[in-house]
Amino acid sequence: MKVRILVRLKPGVLDPQGRAVHHSLDGLGFEGVEDVRIGRMIEMDVAEGTTDETLTKMCEQLLANMVIEDFAIERLDDAKEPA
Repeated sequence: MKVRILVRLKPGVLDPQGRAVHHSLDGLGFEGVEDVRIGRMIEMDVAEGTTDETLTKMCEQLLANMVIEDFAIERLDDAKEPA
């Protein structure tokens, strides 16, 4: 089974990378971008019986820094992902 974990900085935590991207977009003439936050996406293939509790523990213990980051877990169906 495919699982996607989205990790992003908690609200209020400074995001210098997001700030740099926002500044660059502005410099390239893109209007209307009010804020940019950079995160990361982790995709994993896990055994069918892997529980939400187990996935949460993975995130809390390794995949996310719980002091400054939040995470969301998505279970993907077996349909092919678009390229």
